[in-house]
Amino acid sequence: MDEVEISPRPPEMFERLLGEERAAEFLAALAGARSRLEGHTVWHVNSTAAGGGVAEMLQSILSYPRGADIDVRWLVAEGNEEFFEVTKRIHNLLHGSGGDGGSLGEEERRVYESALQPEIESLLGRVRPGDVAVLHDPQTLGLAGALAEAGVRVIWACHVGADEPSEETRAAWSFLRPYVDHTEAQVFSRAQYRWEGLDEQRVAVIPPCIDAFAPKNQDLTSGQVRAILDAAGIIPTTAEEDPVFSRQDGTAERVTRRAKMFEEAPVPEDAPVVCQVSRWDPLKDHQGIMVAFAAHVPSDLDVHLILAGPAPEAVSDDPEGEQTLRELIAAWEGLPDAARAKVHLCCVPMADLEENAAVINALQRRSDVVVQKSLAEGFGLTVAEAMWKGRPTLGSRIGGIQDQIDEERSGLLVDPNDGEEFAASVAGLLRDPAHAAELGGAARKRVLEEYLPSTYLTRQFALIGEVLDRDAA
Repeated sequence: MDEVEISPRPPEMFERLLGEERAAEFLAALAGARSRLEGHTVWHVNSTAAGGGVAEMLQSILSYPRGADIDVRWLVAEGNEEFFEVTKRIHNLLHGSGGDGGSLGEEERRVYESALQPEIESLLGRVRPGDVAVLHDPQTLGLAGALAEAGVRVIWACHVGADEPSEETRAAWSFLRPYVDHTEAQVFSRAQYRWEGLDEQRVAVIPPCIDAFAPKNQDLTSGQVRAILDAAGIIPTTAEEDPVFSRQDGTAERVTRRAKMFEEAPVPEDAPVVCQVSRWDPLKDHQGIMVAFAAHVPSDLDVHLILAGPAPEAVSDDPEGEQTLRELIAAWEGLPDAARAKVHLCCVPMADLEENAAVINALQRRSDVVVQKSLAEGFGLTVAEAMWKGRPTLGSRIGGIQDQIDEERSGLLVDPNDGEEFAASVAGLLRDPAHAAELGGAARKRVLEEYLPSTYLTRQFALIGEVLDRDAA
């Protein structure tokens, strides 16, 4: 089990975003948590340090309690190929998808538990009675029993789910339920994801968040945007500024690594751009976006589509990524010539996570429309990221996407299975830039109110306090 370094950052940074009153409330919440947790550690445990929304969120938000002298730490549990095949199956089932069609029986339980056994031994050498462990998603839930037996107060955070229970979701619940029974509280990102049969007194709903100051969301000038995309090889341009961004620690850094592009020719410098940023996962529906774009977006708009994701080999807990990308490339190669010329597949390097984030930041800011046409989505923080940048955002009417987008006020929602509706909505935004700008402005305000670390951490530390008080009683 590896520990990820967390660099402290002063939570007072939020004063310039939130205003004096809301910032004071946030700082008071952190001060209360520091007092309540004195002498104890809050351990966050997930299954990857890179790739996916949970890893990105932990990478940034834990720096603020650390900056407030709260002992928070981040551990990454390792697993083998068989383990991640099982946990990916669980992931798909929790979304209500059949995934690979495999079962969740005693053999899968053996694979799951045996892979976690070395992690348990490593973890028990670090924790102390009275500590708090926040286990993220199914991959780490199997650690709960050993931690509870060691006197650690265990909270499980489940970031995925389905809008309605189904045979698939109940199969995943049944497999995971013995481990859930060892937790003190369960956190879901949406009220709709709460399981049947749980003690409602121990269930909390806490939506995830984005970090406005992280490289993925920090302000960039238009010159920086163009220079970064040029340096990354995504949109060549005549750059007048340097391709620089600010790291988490405040130091300046240049973008030097180039994305791997699958394209007939580069995106023209001033062409309209529609983009989606996501992992290479079938549930993100890259092929559906590409086909709908090619078939239904009017050619007179002369718009280009960029589908961007991480270099798949760098995402250790997603064994489907490389296969999904290969299938997408094959489908792209099969497009008609004119359509293929307008579609660009982009793998952004993951060797430097902050550089990767800065490139995604620039791509979203350069885009005229940002989409997230997922078939299923736990929450979909790429939506909040685009909204924070004031971009007109179009998402599927599913999962947490529909929580973030207030339809027709801070973005647009479509049926994920209706390619014509998707294309018509994209075209409408491109043809009406005034309306698109209005939606983008409202979108940023919504993120400021609901989806920043100040809100998330206040809610999380309140829950931790409840768990500790319950134990004391």
